[in-house]
Order: sequence, then C-alpha cells, then structure tokens
Amino acid sequence: MTTKFTYWLEDDGKFLGYLNDYPDHWRQGESLQDLKEHLRDLHETFSSEAIPGKATS
Repeated sequence: MTTKFTYWLEDDGKFLGYLNDYPDHWRQGESLQDLKEHLRDLHETFSSEAIPGKATS
C-alpha cells in the first residue's frame, strides 16, 4: 500500500510536508529521507487503533 504526501523545501533547507489524507498534520525533516520517516511514523500512528478517542468500526 502506498500513501501519497505533499512536501516542499523551506528557505532554511528543511523539508516540510504532510500526508495527503491528513493535511492538518505537518512534519519537518532535515532531509527528504528524514521527512519520509516522520511521515511514515505519523501514518503508523493514525493507522493504529491505539489512539484515544478514535472511533472503530
């Protein structure tokens, strides 16, 4: 499964981005690879049923 994300390079050389399914939750990385790791962690968190208050079906 692939998850799409949007990213850009800031003037300070850091990468900012977000998962397209969760555009309100931005992450930052020192490199593109670092940003991808942060976004992967975020995706795993949102995919988990361990989030308090998350409705399950």
